[in-house]
Amino acid sequence: MKLKFGPDGLIPAVVQDEKTGKVLMLAYMNAESFAKTQKTKRTWFYSRSRKKLWMKGEESGNVQVVKKILVDCDSDALLILVAPKGAACHTGYDTCFFTTDGGKVVGKKMFDPKKVYK
Repeated sequence: MKLKFGPDGLIPAVVQDEKTGKVLMLAYMNAESFAKTQKTKRTWFYSRSRKKLWMKGEESGNVQVVKKILVDCDSDALLILVAPKGAACHTGYDTCFFTTDGGKVVGKKMFDPKKVYK
C-alpha cells in the first residue's frame, strides 16, 4: 500500500492505547519516521516546530510499543495502536487530550515535566 503524504511530506498519525481505546496523541510522520516506526516497533514522528525526527520517549522514557498500524481508506492518515509505557503527553498527562473544551482537566497527571525535561 502506498501512503499519501501531504504536500509538506507529512501524514497525520493518531496514536491510541490498544487495550483501553483511549486516544493518546496526534502527531505527524514523514516517510523516514514511518519506516523507523515499522522497523523499531516504537513510535517515531516528525516535529513540525523543530524540523526533525523524534522518538516518543527519547527524553522521558515514556515510549510507545507499536502493536498495529492501520491506514485509513484514503491512505492519507494513520491509526497507530500502542502499548504505552508511561504518559503520552510532554506535560505529564496520560493523554494529550486531557482538557475539556470548557477548560476542565480530566486527564491523569503521571509525572512532573520539570523533573524530566531540562
